[in-house]
Amino acid sequence: MKKSISLIFLATLLFTSCASHNGLTTNRNNHTTEVVLSKKNYKIIERVQGEAQTRYILGIGGLSKKALVAEAKAKMLSNANIIGSSKAIINETVEVKHSFFPFVRLYKVTVSGHIVEFTD
Repeated sequence: MKKSISLIFLATLLFTSCASHNGLTTNRNNHTTEVVLSKKNYKIIERVQGEAQTRYILGIGGLSKKALVAEAKAKMLSNANIIGSSKAIINETVEVKHSFFPFVRLYKVTVSGHIVEFTD
């Protein structure tokens, strides 16, 4: 009886996982361009996002968190298609989800923002 309870407890422990999530809403960019939205000369077009993820098995593999953010941001900018137009991305947010299992860790980074188009 004790042995079967111990086996059930061990199996439950091996098949459980945990996850944490945090959003980085502070400006971590070093942009020198400033977009002033004080007049009504713009309209919000859409929300755009990019994602990147990696997996570590026994602590080996994957990209660094900084590289994940850069990859997710590059995908977001590619999805935005703002080159050569009077558009900009505002309200940029970085979200990091970290899931961990007994021997595996997963990181998923999502970078999102809103595209505004200037009318004047």
